[in-house]
Order: sequence, then structure tokens, then C-alpha cells
Amino acid sequence: MRDRKSIPVALTIAGSDSSAGAGAQADLKTFGAFRVYGLTALTCVVAETPAKVARIEDIGAEIVREQIEVLLESFPIAAIKTGLLYSGEVIATVADVLRDRAAKLPLVVDPVMVATSGDLLLAPDAVKAYAELFSLATLVTPNLDEAATLLGEPIKTLEAMRSAGGKLTARYGVPFLLKGGHLLGENAIDLLFSEGKVFEFSAPFLRGVATHGTGCTYSAAITAGLASGRSLHQSIQRGKQFVTQAIAQHFTWTSNSGEETIHALNHCPNEL
Repeated sequence: MRDRKSIPVALTIAGSDSSAGAGAQADLKTFGAFRVYGLTALTCVVAETPAKVARIEDIGAEIVREQIEVLLESFPIAAIKTGLLYSGEVIATVADVLRDRAAKLPLVVDPVMVATSGDLLLAPDAVKAYAELFSLATLVTPNLDEAATLLGEPIKTLEAMRSAGGKLTARYGVPFLLKGGHLLGENAIDLLFSEGKVFEFSAPFLRGVATHGTGCTYSAAITAGLASGRSLHQSIQRGKQFVTQAIAQHFTWTSNSGEETIHALNHCPNEL
């Protein structure tokens, strides 16, 4: 058993999800499942359920900066991830702080843009601002909708994924993990583009589960692996296994109206 005094520390810079299935709440649950102590710097507050986003309210860029700086001053942070940053100003601020204070730490950038429900989560000025943050990343983890937004072209097939990943890696000069869960097929296939090579990570596609937070959970699991000293490939492989089990062992409730079934990821699955 790891000495409790030496437990790794990871920081998530992300939005708050009131339903606790995505965002900073999902990240903290995932860090805990991997025996990593989680810290948070909140960027916005989202009133949402798995089915809809009711409202988003941003948090000022300067308090985002101060959250990150005070944590970096005090804790032995071993890895950082970003989730929903919401505005171009916050993205630029996060990039500025991390470049100055944490440039040597592993950084996983999950460019959250659209909720699973289809609701837009990112302010219009924010997409272009990501280039500066991407340049600092150990890994960028877009889903296919996010990758298509970055490239300005649709991604509908595995072949298109391979082309898109090559373009993104060439454009930004850092590794990309394209998550293929939105493709139709028997398996959910993700492609890692790193060091001029393409690596495939595959798991059975689990149908009939309507939830959110899979991307947050996956990137948080990868971050936890990096914080624990695992390689990027090991961290992705364990992250893929974790999110697959979290979906397979999901929780289910009936809404108070009795007209809706609510699904939520299980961040403490039996198999790791």
C-alpha cells in the first residue's frame, strides 16, 4: 500500500457541474479512484443534468489565476488537466500561468466545447485561443465534434479520424488522442497520434447508456496515471479501461417527474 504521506497530487482546471457527472466533480472522483489527491481551480459554474444545460455562469479570469497560483505555491502537484475553460480570456490566463509556473509538469488538455446533450459550452471567442494552451500540452484529448470544430471539417469515419489526427498534430506540434466514441461500430476506437506514429485503443461500444462526463473522466484518468509516474501509453490504456467500466457499471434513477431515466457514470467501478 502506498504511504499516505506520498500520495500523488493532481490539479484540474475546469467547470463545476451541478449534477456531478462531469467537470471538476467527475475529475475529483476519478482522481480518488486512482489514489491521487485532487485539487480544483474552477472556471465556471454550470447548472445542468445529463440531459440538458440550463445555465452557465463564468468565473473571472483573475480569480482563476489566483486559484492556480496559490495551489502551485503550496502543493507538490505532479500533473494538471484542463476541462471546460469557457472563455478566450480564461484560456489565455491559464496558458500564461502554466507557462510561467508549471511548464515542466505533464498537462492534459481536454478541449471541452459541446455538452453530450448538444448544448454549446464554449464562448465564441474561445476556440482560437486554444492554440496557446495546446502548445504546452503533453496530450490533447478532443472528441470527434471538438476535433471537427478545430479543423473546420466533419469527421465521420475511422479513415477521417486518421487524417484529422495527423493534421492536428502537425498544426499544433503536440500529441493528440482522438476519441472515436461518436462513430458507429461495435468498438469505441481512440487513436493516439504521437512521435509520428498512430496507436489504437479499443473497447466494446456500450449502447443504451445516455450519460455525460465520459471525456472528463477519461482525461482525468490519464492525468492520474501521469501524476503517478506512468507513461503516456500506460495512462491512456488504464484510462480507457476505467471509463469503459464506469459506463458499463453506470447508475440509473427515475426522475422526479417519473418521465425520464437518468444515467450517471460509476466512478468507483469494480474492475480497474
